[in-house]
Amino acid sequence: MPIVHIHLLRGRPAAERKAILEGIQAALVEAFRIPEHDRNLILHEHEPECFESAKGPEYTLVEITALPGRSPDAKRLLYQTLVQNLERAAQIPPAKVMVVIHEPPLANWGIRGGKAATDVELGFKVDV
Repeated sequence: MPIVHIHLLRGRPAAERKAILEGIQAALVEAFRIPEHDRNLILHEHEPECFESAKGPEYTLVEITALPGRSPDAKRLLYQTLVQNLERAAQIPPAKVMVVIHEPPLANWGIRGGKAATDVELGFKVDV
């Protein structure tokens, strides 16, 4: 159930944007073991005057808000798989990708009709 925001410079073709979304989702499924159908990805395209980075025009920022509990090894696998997928799918060099994971406590997630995540059976493990 991660929520993913991808920030990049405007101008990539539609097929490439879709490939970026697919590559990130595949990395989450592999590393965090989320269900394949669990998709919450939002791609934000920015005008050049609103998106600056010393890493240049290929810079891609991936912000992931996830339930807490993934191990450092699962996060390492996510970072590696994600940059590999983006390089393969959209020719984004791994050094041009930054991934940030935010992990609010379960009590800070209102899900499934307004219940706290602490009060529901998630149906998948987060301690991977």
